[in-house]
Amino acid sequence: MPTQFRFTRRSLVAKAMMLSVGSLTLPHLAHAYDEQSTSALNVDAKGIALKGFDPVSYFSTSGPVPGKADLVATYEGATYQFANSQNRNAFTANPDKYTPAYGGFCAMGVALEQKLDVDPQLWRIVDGKMYLNVHKGAQTRWLEDVKGNLAKADKNWPRLKDKAPKSL
Repeated sequence: MPTQFRFTRRSLVAKAMMLSVGSLTLPHLAHAYDEQSTSALNVDAKGIALKGFDPVSYFSTSGPVPGKADLVATYEGATYQFANSQNRNAFTANPDKYTPAYGGFCAMGVALEQKLDVDPQLWRIVDGKMYLNVHKGAQTRWLEDVKGNLAKADKNWPRLKDKAPKSL
């Protein structure tokens, strides 16, 4: 029985590792809301960015909080929701400061030449810019070499931004 347990445990660990790596490389496992969309913005079917999270809140000590559907601002084709009017005012005064890099797609995905959806609670501010990730594994990999991954993503983004996730 102990031999069988070790074999089963090894199999489970191996499968978990393959799924973790696979989700970073296969767009069909984690993708933007519309795999066919050629938009450079990661928005839902209603045009809402960041899954409704307040973009200004990412820059506060409390971290990201959901915005309110009746407190919005639109910028470059995306609608952002805010937790309060102060945050909306800060955003409208300087939207480039608060909008996420790579149109709100996963920063690690862009480094790997993909446009992946994000978990809005997996983020980092680097040099004053917000970067999002699709899942913990992607964020871990992103954080292993932020400078190198930023260089790759910055190089890839102009070529990827107008392509559909499914085509990558």
